[in-house]
Order: sequence, then C-alpha cells, then structure tokens
Amino acid sequence: MQFPGAQAPTRDHDLDVGGVRIAVHEWGDETAPPLFLVHGGFDFARTYDEFAPRLARAGWRVIAWDQRGHGDSEHAALYGWDADIRDAIGVMSHVTSKAAPVVGHSKGGALMIQLADAQPFRFSHLVNLDGLPSKRPMSDLADHERSRMMSSDIAGWLDHRRTTATAMRKPGTLEELAQRRGKMNPRLPIEWLRHLVTAGGRLDADGWRWKLDPSMRMGGFGPWRPEWTATRLPGLGMPFLGVLAGQQEPMGWGTLPHQIQPFLPAGGRLEVLPDQGHFVHIEQPALVAQMVIEFLEHGK
Repeated sequence: MQFPGAQAPTRDHDLDVGGVRIAVHEWGDETAPPLFLVHGGFDFARTYDEFAPRLARAGWRVIAWDQRGHGDSEHAALYGWDADIRDAIGVMSHVTSKAAPVVGHSKGGALMIQLADAQPFRFSHLVNLDGLPSKRPMSDLADHERSRMMSSDIAGWLDHRRTTATAMRKPGTLEELAQRRGKMNPRLPIEWLRHLVTAGGRLDADGWRWKLDPSMRMGGFGPWRPEWTATRLPGLGMPFLGVLAGQQEPMGWGTLPHQIQPFLPAGGRLEVLPDQGHFVHIEQPALVAQMVIEFLEHGK
C-alpha cells in the first residue's frame, strides 16, 4: 500500500556482517556521495521511504540498513548495543572508507553518538533526530555496585531471550497491525501506518505480522543507559545538529531542551520543533530534510 510521497529504495542488497545477514537499502545515484540513515528501535530502514528520497534528490546516495532482528535483516541469537554498532561499522566500511554524513533517529541517533565518539574518522557531519539522551550522568558508583547492576541487567535480558526463543509475532489484518502501531505513534496518519505494515511486515497464511524478532523489547538492546551516551556527546568534534521534538509520545525519549543543551559539543546546534512528535522526519519530511540539507551545506 503506497503512501503518497513514499518511494521504495532504488536498490536493495544483503551484506554479511560478522555472520549476520544485514539488509541494506539505497536511494539515489550510486555514484553520488554517500549519506547514511540509521533507524530507531522497533523500526526499519523503510520508515525513511518519504524522507530519504528528498535527500537523494539533493544529490546524495542515501544508504540505510535494517538493524539485526529488524525489517529484512536476519534474526540473531543474541542482541546488544555493541552488536548494533559493529553492524553499522560493517555497512559503513562496505560503502566508503571516507568520512560521510550520518543521520540517526531515536535509538539510531544515540548509537551514532557512541560510534562517532569511538571512530570520528567515519563522520563528516552528525544529525540526531530526537535520539538525544535525557538523563544526567550517573553519580559515581562503587565498582561492586556497578557490577551488580550489570549482572542484573544481563540476567533479565537473557531470561527474556530464552522464553521468547520460539515465539512468533501475533498475526492480524493489515488494518489491525496499523492500528496496533498507531498506539505507539498516535500522531502519524493511518495511511502512513498502513504503508509501514506493507514495508515492515509480511503476509503469511494466517495474516500479516511484523518482521521484527519477537525477542526484541523496548529498551532491550543489551546493557546500556542514556547516561553513557550523554557523557560522550560533549567531546564530538564533527559538526553536530540535534533536532528535538516538542510533543511527547510513547516511543519518544521525553528529553526536554534544558536537559540536553549543556551536553552539546562545541559549535553544536539544537533545533526544537515544538509542534512535532518523535517521528519528526515522518510528520514533517520536507522541513526536516531541508534542515539536514542546509546543515550539510553550511554546517562546516
């Protein structure tokens, strides 16, 4: 079901990254300079179906990939924040050895802050779409307390993975899946939600079901806390643009401008869209795409 303005990728291919098959999607001229898009948790690359073509028309080769367990990528035995970063490195290294602009939404934006801190040579610019950490840095903890917290996180995560190892996502009609997604994205039009089902779901004999691995859960990306990302943000050296949604919704992070402003890197910009929800690039694709294009042209 095609949404007006949405465009399927120009090219699709699979890439083996450390033994996991990662689905890669591209828009635009293959000879144009690369620009990477990174989707959020419980999402997939095709959530950029309207946003990515706008960047491609501005002269970019836009590359996005489905993270492991999401979209058309392979389900993995285990998931973790670091595994997602390794997958990102695999895709980016396959495309180019030069610095390139990267745009990340939600979890994808936080992932890219961590990667940009560890391997800044990969980034010419970094744009974060409502994926900014919302908590202050943790106070110092004794090593044994930190280890106990980590142990508890890992144990709970593995228990969940074990109980969902053979689970399947609940089937339904296309309309039912769109309505379910609407509970998490109440500001998105039903037409777009239907499009998401056809792009991020599959039609089985018993109905439509999301392709997402049922073992994935909100916040279930392995041991990670927003504070760990917040402490990396100030040290980034590449041009940085943060776009913050003003309207709160279930899949958002709840970050307020005054909470993130002190963490911005030197020269970094924060743009607040007071009337937009978490999926800023879907609610206002033309506005956000133009912000990104202008930032890439002038955000030196």
